[in-house]
Amino acid sequence: MKLTFLSKKYKNILISSLGAFLCMLLIALINSIDVSNIWLIPPFGASLVLVMAVHDSPLAKPRNVFFGHVLSASSGVLIFYFLGTTPISLALGLSLAIMIMQLTDTIHPPAGANPVIAILGAKTFEFVIMPVAIGASFIVIFALIYNKVWNR
Repeated sequence: MKLTFLSKKYKNILISSLGAFLCMLLIALINSIDVSNIWLIPPFGASLVLVMAVHDSPLAKPRNVFFGHVLSASSGVLIFYFLGTTPISLALGLSLAIMIMQLTDTIHPPAGANPVIAILGAKTFEFVIMPVAIGASFIVIFALIYNKVWNR
């Protein structure tokens, strides 16, 4: 009985790790081919941990992944637009992102990095579309298909 549990546990670990590997590889390959756009941002790695390893978590729901990233990135861009890059703008961008994710019930912890990236990188609303919205959509679609294939 215990062997069955261990086997299932290790199978899930392998499936999760492989899924994260494949999705990150695809995003990284697209990023290396399409040099005119940045497809890859660090929060996507953390999102893949959630959608692959704890895909049943409310934090890994497709709407949380997509809207958490988009709303958080928008918060950072908006704060940068009005306040530039200052310690207060960084703190305000993150706190605004948290508030909006809570109000919309779309909490996705990896997205908390997006306002920091937007403010430090002096990003415009184009950043919200590419890489954030397109990349988050890619992760959501990949995870839905991958997890469906593995019956998870």
